Amino acid sequence: MSNKMQEEGPQPAQLALAVQLPDDETFASFYPGDNAQLITALKNAAIGQGEPLLYFWGQGGSGRSHLLHATCAEINASGEAAAYISLDRYRQMSPRVLEGMELLPLVCLDNLDAIAGSAEWERAVFDFFNRRREQASGSLIVSAVSASRKLGLGLPDLASRLDWGISYQLKPLDDEGKLSALQLRSELRGFKLPIDVGRFLLNRLSRDMSTLLAALDLLDNASFQAKRKLTIPFAKEILGL
Repeated sequence: MSNKMQEEGPQPAQLALAVQLPDDETFASFYPGDNAQLITALKNAAIGQGEPLLYFWGQGGSGRSHLLHATCAEINASGEAAAYISLDRYRQMSPRVLEGMELLPLVCLDNLDAIAGSAEWERAVFDFFNRRREQASGSLIVSAVSASRKLGLGLPDLASRLDWGISYQLKPLDDEGKLSALQLRSELRGFKLPIDVGRFLLNRLSRDMSTLLAALDLLDNASFQAKRKLTIPFAKEILGL
């Protein structure tokens, strides 16, 4: 590290690298459903064989952030550096956080739709895309809630930049897929989710995966502490249903 960097302290890109990734959001814990091609593309990005730009979109709670966390975790495990920025927090950050990130092997920008209408941030991301393209190495992965042309971006050139790469739609899971995803998570946590309890959760809770997984984690902890089996009456009691 240069003396200048030591004197000035951590640079914006270095600060972004310090973001703690959820240790349970990996490729192994993501039930793929009909998204095998997207997951393969993300894994390729993590080993340096991916597209320079990959854009994917999906509804809230579909697992976009999970997949970006998993990709970052994969490249970090290999000893390479990655940055993850969730743009839904842009009001708490300066656009300068993007400075220098074009040099990293992997950059993930989550929730791009959040900055639609912010001229300052749209310009900053646009300029970052251009710097990244000039580097001609590494992968940039961007996610949002809809196809690029439907984001409502005020800077037309930013939307056009998203067309430079490959795009995927993150296809939502049907009910059977969500049940399988819950069973996968329970197995990774070391317990078995009875099918009837899983179907009960699907019928009584919001069906986005973040809500369902949070409920599953709550039930697992409560079941362990109370030393009781996971049953529908127990789930009703714990979840207040």
